Amino acid sequence: MRILQICSARELGGGEKHLADLANSLARRGHDVYAAVVPSSPLLAELQSVPRQNIVELPMRNSLNLASALQLARFVRQHGIGIVHAHVARDYPLAALAARRAGTRLVLTRHVLFPLNPIHKLTLRRTARVIAVSQAVAEELRTQAIFDLGKIVCIHNGIDVDRFEKEREAIANREQGADQKLRVGMIGHLAPIKGQEDFIRAAVIVSAGRDDVEFIIAGEDKSRGGENRRELEMLIDELDLKERVSLIGWIDDIARLLPTFDLFVSPSRSEPFGLSIVEAMASGVPVIATMSEGAREIITDDQTGRLVPLGDSEGLAIAISELLSDAKERERLSQNARQDVRERFSLERMVEATEQVYQEVA
Repeated sequence: MRILQICSARELGGGEKHLADLANSLARRGHDVYAAVVPSSPLLAELQSVPRQNIVELPMRNSLNLASALQLARFVRQHGIGIVHAHVARDYPLAALAARRAGTRLVLTRHVLFPLNPIHKLTLRRTARVIAVSQAVAEELRTQAIFDLGKIVCIHNGIDVDRFEKEREAIANREQGADQKLRVGMIGHLAPIKGQEDFIRAAVIVSAGRDDVEFIIAGEDKSRGGENRRELEMLIDELDLKERVSLIGWIDDIARLLPTFDLFVSPSRSEPFGLSIVEAMASGVPVIATMSEGAREIITDDQTGRLVPLGDSEGLAIAISELLSDAKERERLSQNARQDVRERFSLERMVEATEQVYQEVA
């Protein structure tokens, strides 16, 4: 099949990693894969299996950019593309117009829980399928009643499980220093919805009872003025945690960072899926997560991880302290989680399910 992936994102996040993994895997499986991105997109470096001549750079500034939509339609016709697949809401109308003018099929992926604009009911009426990355996202789409229910399908995000396992094995061979502290980490862009404040408040409780733990917060502040990071730095200073909590910024290779953690925490107040949770599980790191929408779909409590109530920093602290004190329990959760990820969240499973959607609509 000839498939065009569209994404106007200017930063890499979970949705962009999903697109890159999907496009590269489809190309390796013999499909003719194309991509439409914005100029200087970070995806250009990620689409390693997609021929450079198959990638078009377009402004795609907003959904009303008619010139880009017409250029996109010409690109689709010139290359005989049969499936147009868009991943960001602002790209949906552009993709819909291009697909309609080129007489091809439109597939959308919905990565977030935020409601779509009601006007999409008109602009996206010819959509062939909408892929939701979780049952929570699928249910939100059904509630909005923008698409026919039969067009909505849930395909969980998948990851390259082998890559994360290899990094785990490599890091397991590192020398353990006698004074090396236990590491508790979280990953996510710096924003209130991701729960960094709850993580820091849990850290102060844990630190009051033991001095052999350090806390790592990995993630980028996407706010315009950097106010989210400043507020976290002020909280860390206020709670006298500068020697215990580190804000390490954006990390390109998450697969190498995760195995350095003894525990992974996802304190999100809302999460449509939770890709970093799955990545941590594949890395063999025991996971503690709040009961966000995505985490509840991924984790079986007390079997493949631990779940605590939303916004409960004290509950987080108790779960962290219990697992840090019980190496055998950490290993049990780790083994269960690694097996579960391979069965339910592999990249191969995700790609095969997406291929099936393409075949159905084509």
